[in-house]
Amino acid sequence: MKGKKWLGPAIVVMIFFAGFISGDLTASRHAAQANVAFGKLKAFGDVLSTVQASYVEEPNVEELVNGAIRGMLQTLDPHSSYLTPDMLKQVEVETKGSFGGLGIEIGVKDNVLTIIAPIEDTPAYRAGLQAGDKIVRIENEPTRDMNVMDAVKRLRGEPGTNVTIWIAREGLSEPRAYTITRDIIKIRSVKSKPMGEGIGYVKLTQFQQDTDSELEKALQALTKEKGGLKGLVLDLRNNPGGLLDQAVKVSDRFIDSGLIVYTDGRIENQKFKYFARKDGTYMGFPMVVLVNAGSASASEIVAGALQDHGRAILLGTQTFGKGSVQTIIPMEDGSAIRLTTARYFTPNGRSIQAKGIEPDLVIGDGRESPEGHPVPLREKDIERHLKGEGEGKESPAPGKAMPPSSKEKKEEPSGKRNGKKDSASLEEGRKEEGKDPQLERAVELLKGWEIFKLRFIDKGKTS
Repeated sequence: MKGKKWLGPAIVVMIFFAGFISGDLTASRHAAQANVAFGKLKAFGDVLSTVQASYVEEPNVEELVNGAIRGMLQTLDPHSSYLTPDMLKQVEVETKGSFGGLGIEIGVKDNVLTIIAPIEDTPAYRAGLQAGDKIVRIENEPTRDMNVMDAVKRLRGEPGTNVTIWIAREGLSEPRAYTITRDIIKIRSVKSKPMGEGIGYVKLTQFQQDTDSELEKALQALTKEKGGLKGLVLDLRNNPGGLLDQAVKVSDRFIDSGLIVYTDGRIENQKFKYFARKDGTYMGFPMVVLVNAGSASASEIVAGALQDHGRAILLGTQTFGKGSVQTIIPMEDGSAIRLTTARYFTPNGRSIQAKGIEPDLVIGDGRESPEGHPVPLREKDIERHLKGEGEGKESPAPGKAMPPSSKEKKEEPSGKRNGKKDSASLEEGRKEEGKDPQLERAVELLKGWEIFKLRFIDKGKTS
């Protein structure tokens, strides 16, 4: 037992010292921080030893140490977390676009799990969950102070099984219970269709490992439509992000040269620059990119790059504002640390962290004011979020400077309504509305551009 008492702390000490050695601090700075760390780690070891010796029941040492690791990472930003081997497998599955669950992106606001966005064509979306809804209970367990990874573990499960969640929403007098049947969440990364008169529509639902190749197929199909591709609407609304390399590749489809995005972190190996290449670029037609509060991370990389290069007009509402990069660092026991290691910046040096991207044309979706529609959650609303420019202390970032030179139904207590009825009525309401003011405006802009081009630009060339 004595050996086990110090196993965790010993490993942590090694990690701390490895960090010091690899950094750019001076030797005296190393020594000072090492002394502080050693003192705190001795206190941790004393607490662990006391718990093992005196707790009313014999504790599980592995659980104690894992809990300490989780707690340490939870003091950082909300996107940094400890991944058990099972959690790591779930993260790896996500990038392939198929897993058992509900289909929601969640964050934490005021210590309560909050839905960032439901993913279209999933159980959560069909049940009527909305961006901004607060998940106050999962089954019989309150979610206050529950972290995102623990919530995801409870929400996911075998397809065909049920999970009951309680939703608090502005306009509701009390939380409403939804019993939702889990399903295989097969996220189609790319959806496309012709809109008529040479206007194409492409929606990216998430940046997965096949997004770029699927986008290429969609663009090829649209160019084969009668009259070719004369304008494109790229829909990034409620796209929570995904793989950084896919965001770069998608941007590269529409930018023929120059910087796409760059990252800046404390250490040199987290500083990257990504450039566009001319090969495989689709140019020669105007673009409108649709964004909203659910457009996050990789979506903001694409939107920011296309905006800075003047390649597209951004239309919609302010984006989520997640401008940080997470790196998954494997541990020897099969677990991993998901750690925020850098901020990313648009080609013009704009930091999006906690600010988001302002569209060129601010147009709502028609659902902002009605009672009962929750207020969207953004990065700046999440506790412990990495501070953005103007919010206070922040690590030095290029900001306005030039880029550096050299990567988730049961009846309500009242019994008046239930999940199925709510779901059906919400879907019916969506069908009745049948309107998308943002998309309609985007198509109008592209058609107007084609008219302008035919009447003035092309005419001027031939006169």
